[in-house]
Amino acid sequence: MQNPLTPEVLADPVALTRALVDIESVSLNEKAIADCVEEVLRGVPHLTTYRHSNTVMARTDLGRAQRVVLAGHLDTVPLNDNFPSTMRGDLMYGCGTSDMKSGVAFALHLAVTLPDPRYDVTYFFYEAEEIESRYNGLTLVSQAHPEWLEADFAVLLEPTYGIVEAGCQGTMRAIVTTHGERAHAARSWHGVNAIHGAGEVLRRLTSYEARRVTIEGCDYREGLNAVRITGGVAGNVIPDRCEIEINYRYAPDRDPAAAEAHLREVFAGFELAVTDAAAGAAPGLDNPPAQEFLAAVGAAPIGKLGWTDVARFAAMGIPALNFGPGDPNLAHHKDEHVELTKIRDGAATLHRWLASS
Repeated sequence: MQNPLTPEVLADPVALTRALVDIESVSLNEKAIADCVEEVLRGVPHLTTYRHSNTVMARTDLGRAQRVVLAGHLDTVPLNDNFPSTMRGDLMYGCGTSDMKSGVAFALHLAVTLPDPRYDVTYFFYEAEEIESRYNGLTLVSQAHPEWLEADFAVLLEPTYGIVEAGCQGTMRAIVTTHGERAHAARSWHGVNAIHGAGEVLRRLTSYEARRVTIEGCDYREGLNAVRITGGVAGNVIPDRCEIEINYRYAPDRDPAAAEAHLREVFAGFELAVTDAAAGAAPGLDNPPAQEFLAAVGAAPIGKLGWTDVARFAAMGIPALNFGPGDPNLAHHKDEHVELTKIRDGAATLHRWLASS
């Protein structure tokens, strides 16, 4: 197809957002959009561009004292009768408008139009953020080309509605299992009902008081919830096993080991198996580029309630923040949309931060 990312489109973050939204890129189908982005970046003389699978990286090499990263994922969740984009007044509707092609537009616009930034900049346009970690473009790059990720600070252009969201929560999933003894439902007293045994697990969850933690001035509210229950054998059998899946979102002052220890304390006396865990990320607000970025935004940061790829940068010792024009509450919705004023204001903020003084 002819590349829709023309010079005129690249010069306007709003037009660029719409052009990106109108390139379908559901996870694992990012080749077309990656091809378009790569073609644009390889034509920019102040950038050196590389590609790994469907992740495109471009960087300046101006000899600056510090390097920053702007990163955005190219993929979206599956379409839901919301493609291509539509306009209604000051709103742009379509799959990926909020999460996060409006943020990607920021990075691509700046990559093309800002040849002399105050920092050296690495721009990442990566694949498969919305699905399993093994497909994630940043994960694949960290394994194949870790040097591409080297930086002093990173901004992940996730939807934050124009607010800086610092760090992120850790996340953990676990299975709590209750055991019983099978019996015929007509003679239930001969057995032990494992589903009934889940009542104590649910009672502990209902009475659980989640922590609220303040780190570097940012508040993180934890959450511990049952998200799925499975059990039962047949309609006339007392079940001997019930599994309650638990989702734990924890503040970044805990690592996965401490989070697991807390779950084992809460569910003492029950069998518990952790099935998935990802560490959070501290705010990292004392980093000089971060301070300058906050000054450009002109508003206090808040803690990120959720997990994002800032944690991947934090694991490499790179402080990272979340900042993007989209409303995170609209992400993955059928009526997902973004405000045009948020796109324009956010692009101006990033330009103000990165432009040479």
